[in-house]
Amino acid sequence: MESIEILAVVESVSNEKGIEEGIIFGALETAIASASLRHFHEDSDISVSIDRTSGEYSTHRHWLVEDENSEDFHKETHITESDSKMSIGDTFSQDVDNVAFGRIETQAARQVMMQKVREAERDTIVAMFKSQDNSLMNGTVKRVTRDNIIVDIGNDIEAILPRDQLLPGEIYKINDRMRAILQIKEIEGRGSQLMLSRTCSEMVTELFRIEVPEINEDIIEIRGIARDAGSRSKITVKTNDGRIDPVGACVGMRGSRVQSVSGELGNERIDIIIYDDNPAQMVINSLAPAKVESIVMDEDSRSMELAVNEENLALAIGSRGQNIRLASRLVGWELNIISSNEAEAKERVVEAEFQAKLMDNLSIDEKEAEALIRGGFLTFDDIAYAEDGKLSVAMEIDETRAEEIKAAAADAALMEAMGEITQEESNLESLTELGFSEEEVETLVSNALKSKDDIAELAVDELQDIIEITEKKAADIIMKARESWFN
Repeated sequence: MESIEILAVVESVSNEKGIEEGIIFGALETAIASASLRHFHEDSDISVSIDRTSGEYSTHRHWLVEDENSEDFHKETHITESDSKMSIGDTFSQDVDNVAFGRIETQAARQVMMQKVREAERDTIVAMFKSQDNSLMNGTVKRVTRDNIIVDIGNDIEAILPRDQLLPGEIYKINDRMRAILQIKEIEGRGSQLMLSRTCSEMVTELFRIEVPEINEDIIEIRGIARDAGSRSKITVKTNDGRIDPVGACVGMRGSRVQSVSGELGNERIDIIIYDDNPAQMVINSLAPAKVESIVMDEDSRSMELAVNEENLALAIGSRGQNIRLASRLVGWELNIISSNEAEAKERVVEAEFQAKLMDNLSIDEKEAEALIRGGFLTFDDIAYAEDGKLSVAMEIDETRAEEIKAAAADAALMEAMGEITQEESNLESLTELGFSEEEVETLVSNALKSKDDIAELAVDELQDIIEITEKKAADIIMKARESWFN
């Protein structure tokens, strides 16, 4: 390849593609080196450097300095310390004659160069849109394939909209206009790609940003979104100006604003909810108009048990559990919903069990135990640290007897805590016995999976969603956890 040809190629490609000449030179160096390799050993390390002014290029071969007695030593890729006058691990380089290119070498170099140029062109385009990642784009459908829709997002720049990122039932034809969220994603083997999505949560956010000026002005914030694309979304909003109703602003006059967003999303139903820092209040807000009678929170497992009366139960759960599922995703807690009757029955069982513990541990009779529960003393700690006088009033006993009961309750609370610690240690040990590593056990516990029985109740794909594990290993572990069921 002549130097004049090289300079001409660099200049023409740079002008045509709008890519810096330095990148084109780099692509050419890689291409020439790749084509030259055909004339050397397949494992050889070959590089080419091109003079940016004259277009002349030189070829270099590199060897790794290695002990000649090593099993890995190969004369085509390694060189000894004595021959190189260098230390083991260094790289020895030497200029070699440039390869005379024939038709095959030229074609191979051209293919490699065009590939590198396409990659550079793609990287340049991706860099242009870096600041617009996760923002709303307008585009025109350019091509429709079986798996993707190719969309022109301006200046003949194409982005890919996979079919699984379309709303259910959506059909687009060539030259149709569309709006979608731009997402820059790393695709294995292909580098960064401009992708589009109409199913992501940002789609709802950006459409509301267009329709509600108060959001752009930071008077109203969208704090969270849970979405079943094409069906239903829940969004939480908060105002930074107490004079403005954030829900009313997002709904608009006669529902005009929210209807405009819903129309763009195939008439997707959108629930707008007041944000609250208290997760329990957030749950109440997100399930409205269904009324929550009571909430029992478990902060360790980030779960809540909600009691709803029979009339509101179906409304709270929603079609196929959609309402409670979206509320759970919005709040970030696992929500379990039961009827008020079930909650009351469960509460009575808990109280009966605790009453038996009181009688056994505090040496009191049934009447005194009932008096404690009626007085709101529902744990041993409540009794042990009760304010002076409250216990004696609730049980109608003197202060001396009250102090004796408080001391007994403190001992019972300590024993209960030690029992819980022992049980927790036993549960963690059982997880280790199933073959989980310490890191995996920590991940399982953070997902409220603390015992062998918890693992036994999982499906294979559920376990794979929590930790990185093969399907076979997950199945083996679950079956091992279930062995006690069959013994």
